[in-house]
Amino acid sequence: MSTPALPRIFRALVALLSTGLLLTACGAGDPVSRGQFEAFGSPMDVTLIDVDRRRAAEIIQKLETDLDYLESAWHAWEGHALTRVNLLFNRGREPFAAPPSVLPLLRFSQTLSESSDGLFNPAIGHLYRAWGFHGRPAECLQPPSQETIDLVLAARPGMRDIVIDGLHVSSRNDLVKLDFRAIQRGFAIDQAIARLQELGVQSASISTGGDLRAIGSRDGHPWSVAIRGPGGGGVFATLQISGNEAVFTARTYVNSFTWKGETYHDIIDPRTGYPARETRSVTVLHANASTADAAATALFIAGPDDWHRVARKMGIRYVMLTDSSGRVHMNPAMQARVKLQKDAQQVVISEPLV
Repeated sequence: MSTPALPRIFRALVALLSTGLLLTACGAGDPVSRGQFEAFGSPMDVTLIDVDRRRAAEIIQKLETDLDYLESAWHAWEGHALTRVNLLFNRGREPFAAPPSVLPLLRFSQTLSESSDGLFNPAIGHLYRAWGFHGRPAECLQPPSQETIDLVLAARPGMRDIVIDGLHVSSRNDLVKLDFRAIQRGFAIDQAIARLQELGVQSASISTGGDLRAIGSRDGHPWSVAIRGPGGGGVFATLQISGNEAVFTARTYVNSFTWKGETYHDIIDPRTGYPARETRSVTVLHANASTADAAATALFIAGPDDWHRVARKMGIRYVMLTDSSGRVHMNPAMQARVKLQKDAQQVVISEPLV
């Protein structure tokens, strides 16, 4: 029987059963309940502690519904709330009422962009489109012309160009096009965790593509996340999560294409219009997933020479960066938390971030 034809509540239950419930005690409560659904282009794995299987299925169905709505609202080019915002930005500079689904993400992104010196910049959607990272298959992609890149760079679209006045927004720059790819998964996971807490869940984790946010513990034991190597192969490091924390990694292998022997990825440096070249991956540990997600991108672009300054400016306390030469850079607090599983060419420990 095909699960997509089932109602959401039954699909959530099927997901729970297919991923395997761990039953380690008798009684009404199931110590560990797991489920999975698709959101933002990748599987979302949910683990709930001390929630019985029936209620777990109901909760995971609620999360799936919530994240499905947010994914639709924040899609940059498929005709939903964010697409409408971009169309109105490009048509003129008159204020308009921002969709409620977009406004909180827009506000928070503007704050993070300011603290990152504009390295986290969701306003460069036209560059993402020029590079083809708007849903086109990798085999169809090639670098845009220098003329196209120069056109966008000359306009310097940034989050400072967006004016937020209560519930109304406008743009002072006609080439602002929002694309929240560098924060939307983190922001959505934060909303999902808040939803779990509203429902009375005290210990849980939500992970996707190697990124994770957790609350509470696994029956008194810390959560753990495996960090894959910069090239995507094998486990490079492990990191334990204490209480309410998130771990997000910016990496090159997730969304990329090869053209004439050179690989291009979608972490675009807004200063050059090209993919950032000095970094292979950045892992950030933070109290919320939104900041960890955005900061990982900003520090990736900052590179090995400037990540420490930008991290301090953004209030980030735990960073691990692998540069293009294979050297691993981290601050002492991160060194105390992370356990490398593979030998690095060189480990560079920075000055403390705090």
